[in-house]
Amino acid sequence: MHYGKQLATVAGFGLLALLPLASPAMTLEELAARVERLDEENQQLKARIAELETRQSEPNEPAQQSIATARQQSRPELPSVKLDHQHAYTMLDQTTLINRKQEYILRSRQSGALADNTVYLSGAINAIANYQKSNTESKFGYLMRHPTANNQRTDKVSEAIIHSAQLALTASLGDWTNAYMEFLYDPHQSFGTGTTTDLNRNQVQLRHGYLLFGNLDHSPFYFSLGKMTTPFGLTDTLNPFTSSTVWHAFGGLAYGANIGWMHEGWNLDIMAIQGGAQFRAANMPVDDSNVPSKLNNFAVDLNYTLDLSADSHLLLGASYIKGSPYCQDFPVVHFNPCSDRNAAWDAYAQWNHRNWTVQAEYASTLDEWPGTFNPSLPQYSAAKVSSWNLGTRTEQRVFGQPVNFSLDFSRFKSGPSGSPWEKQDQWVLGMSTYLTPSTKMFTELVRAEGYVPLNFVSGGNMQPGETHSDTHADSSIFVLGANVAF
Repeated sequence: MHYGKQLATVAGFGLLALLPLASPAMTLEELAARVERLDEENQQLKARIAELETRQSEPNEPAQQSIATARQQSRPELPSVKLDHQHAYTMLDQTTLINRKQEYILRSRQSGALADNTVYLSGAINAIANYQKSNTESKFGYLMRHPTANNQRTDKVSEAIIHSAQLALTASLGDWTNAYMEFLYDPHQSFGTGTTTDLNRNQVQLRHGYLLFGNLDHSPFYFSLGKMTTPFGLTDTLNPFTSSTVWHAFGGLAYGANIGWMHEGWNLDIMAIQGGAQFRAANMPVDDSNVPSKLNNFAVDLNYTLDLSADSHLLLGASYIKGSPYCQDFPVVHFNPCSDRNAAWDAYAQWNHRNWTVQAEYASTLDEWPGTFNPSLPQYSAAKVSSWNLGTRTEQRVFGQPVNFSLDFSRFKSGPSGSPWEKQDQWVLGMSTYLTPSTKMFTELVRAEGYVPLNFVSGGNMQPGETHSDTHADSSIFVLGANVAF
């Protein structure tokens, strides 16, 4: 607007008009003084008008700030992305807290180890070199790879490989919501066909993926939904790398919904498991088929941790699953349908005292596995399936560096006494050390006594009366490797 200039012009003309009316008695000095005063008043008026124009044209800063603040508050807070090597190692470690990762996430949220509204990106690689020798041609019983003649020939084998690689995301959203997904590459333990370089084995899968709702500061209950380990047994191992036969026999992975409760050392998990043949160690018939079209299986685990002292505690637990995987008729093939279910139970204990850990576990089916009876070998009746484990580990200092030493024995009993598929024993002597909190170097000496692959465990793929299982086929294995998480 220009009304300031217009007003100044009018004032100037007014001054000229008044000059002739000035008193004749007014001296020139008085007239000059009056003109000077009028000019000063005119300048003050122009400055005031300019100030008003400036205020009118400028934005209202407090109002603008209030609007910006309101917009910022109404905008949802976006999660940040972080790396945490210790969290990555714990979540992706395949030897510890195998079916208790969800409890770990909730406790980490409670302690502040996992920040709110944050996504944690994690990865891990297990790389190993091994040498194996068997007393029987092309029969190697080491369970950390699927024992087939497709990958192991003659009586000596050696490898330098990536055993597994993982990539995971852990998201903490708000106060109650968490999400977890883990991708796994594991050609040695893949159910794909062919050699370890066959594309059927070199696939990446979503190993775990679930939503987890819970806040231990407000409630002892939590809920998870998705693909997860089943709450059956402990299935952990004190070995630095090699899993026990209990995990190989009963460690479950399935779709389902889990309700959990934690309170003063007690922990209860009840999981509704999708029926049919699940990914691992769960099979519940659905209309005499393996089609997973009903939520008709379940597992429950109850455990208690007793604090004996500040540096000593005892974990005791028991589990039950309605439909174990040991229900097929002869001949046995992975994931085949069952005519009836076969439940299983588990009991376990773990004692930690300073730098020592001792662990024991026993799991068994309630009924005989029908497929362990081969009609061509009627002298061997059907048998229950069981597995047990006893191990210990201690941490000692060697040249100032903490080093873990472990000794572990586990047995998988898969047939009647005296049968070629009766059992497989596993001895493991291990040593490991951590270069960083998420970098473990390890070595193991493993003795596998017996060769009992679950597919056609009692025969059916050979001439009648013959089986490729051999309880006298023994293997000796040397393993050297590293587990690195980031």
